[in-house]
Amino acid sequence: MLNAVDILKERNFLAQCTDEDTLRDLLEKERVTFYTGFDPTADSLHAGHLIALMAMSHMQRAGHRPICLVGGGTGTVGDPSGRTDMRRVMTDDTIHYNCECFKKQISRFIDFNDDRAIMVDNGDWLRKLNYIDLLRDVGKHFTVNRMLSAESYKQRWEKGLTFLEFNYMIMQAYDFLELNRRYGCRLQMGGDDQWSNIIAGVELCRRKKNITVFGLTNRLLTKSDGSKMGKTAGGALWLDPEKTSSYDFYQYWRNIDDADIEICLSLLTYLPMEEVRRLAAAEGRNINRSKEILAYEVTKIVHGEQEALKAQETARTLFSGGISAQLPKIHVTIGEKLIDVLTRSKVLSSKGEARRLIQQGGITLNDVRVTDEYYVLNEIDFLQGIALIKKGKKKHYQLLYGNHSSSEV
Repeated sequence: MLNAVDILKERNFLAQCTDEDTLRDLLEKERVTFYTGFDPTADSLHAGHLIALMAMSHMQRAGHRPICLVGGGTGTVGDPSGRTDMRRVMTDDTIHYNCECFKKQISRFIDFNDDRAIMVDNGDWLRKLNYIDLLRDVGKHFTVNRMLSAESYKQRWEKGLTFLEFNYMIMQAYDFLELNRRYGCRLQMGGDDQWSNIIAGVELCRRKKNITVFGLTNRLLTKSDGSKMGKTAGGALWLDPEKTSSYDFYQYWRNIDDADIEICLSLLTYLPMEEVRRLAAAEGRNINRSKEILAYEVTKIVHGEQEALKAQETARTLFSGGISAQLPKIHVTIGEKLIDVLTRSKVLSSKGEARRLIQQGGITLNDVRVTDEYYVLNEIDFLQGIALIKKGKKKHYQLLYGNHSSSEV
């Protein structure tokens, strides 16, 4: 079996590592406990977290033990990394709820059976710390000059960095120290934007315990042009099917640029790299088959095989001009204005937005572009009580009237 470092390098995860050769030797000789942290800034993980989750999964498959750390403590402060403004301060109840949501989603990627992985909350120790003791015991190992040189702080310097956020690096470093004490954790992993925070934890462990621990960062999920991947017109691409349906999730990956196929296949699936390279080398119409495989594999990991098959079937049915029972459904009344239906069902946020989209040709009814913003639905629009609405090129909904027993979107 390949060394875990070599697996991550081959699949293009690895961005930076504190001592790659020594870490490779350690991973060769021992079952290493490592951790990645997830701050509960929302009630769902999103596509940007997929890299960290897949990297942890590959490490576990190589025989090592993950610690999934949810930030019930650090979430009270908020990581300034990659931010131009301060994060919203959340209540304790919100933080707890978000952490519970994360735990369910992480279990899709990590096997927690038989102590193969553990999940902990840094609120268990950070909330109990005495502030003066922390300053004397931990704060003395950090210099303000060194902290301000971190990229995450430099980005915020001009607009204002609060003292609250300034403590974040110390808290994350303390997490590494505490996880080493409690569980023998030797490695912290995270996105490349976390490099400064990870280095702080490595150095704190050395200064407090005179031990060598390691830091490793993964590349961020970006397109070939350098822009962030996982953003949609409606916002983030969420892992929660209530926020992003399995069909919309599938369609996002089905419609990526040709240039991004290889990196997505290598980072977001378990397909062997020989197969990844073969699929990425496809040309012409065959490249669409490669995108189908990518979309199916990623959706299967996140939402399960059954949902992936449903999404694939729906996409193929739509492509062939049919209507699938798996599409989001909206119950309507004959004689309703289409614009009222679109806003009532929250397909569009307002009548103004609906009018603009219709004027721009962005709404079709049964593959016919709607040009009248006052269009009224008639029986002739429905085949056996069903009509198909498209918003743009990728969002599809069914309009139902009559005896159809389905929940509305």
